[in-house]
Amino acid sequence: MAALKKPATRHKPKAEMNVVPYIDVMLVLLVIFMVTAPMLTQGVALELPKVAAQALPTPGERRIVTLSVKADGSYYWHLGSEVDTETRSETAADRAAMIERVGALVEADPETQIYVRADENADYGRVVSGIAGLQREGITRLGLITEAPE
Repeated sequence: MAALKKPATRHKPKAEMNVVPYIDVMLVLLVIFMVTAPMLTQGVALELPKVAAQALPTPGERRIVTLSVKADGSYYWHLGSEVDTETRSETAADRAAMIERVGALVEADPETQIYVRADENADYGRVVSGIAGLQREGITRLGLITEAPE
């Protein structure tokens, strides 16, 4: 009986790792994260603290415009030397008219400070839209007014 010979191999054994399946898994994970990431950042639920805040100090001679946004979306404001939420010196039914008139007040005196307050039932979009419109007009001295919790 002749001794069994090993078949002659031309190739040496390879000790390399096949990475193709890992690349496939990574691509699937990438697609999953790309699809789910926007859903995770749609909104954040916040519960804001209620604190009693002190009024900001203002120099005595500065002109102050107290701009109020009503629940129906109309605007009214008062120009004076202190914050006054009760007095109405001028009103505007829409955002464009408000921006034009308040912009003229600030143009007359660039040091004019504007404080914005809104009815709690006012549409948040209208409030932000009014603030953004004022900022586009170059008005940078803006503040927000809040009421102390009861």
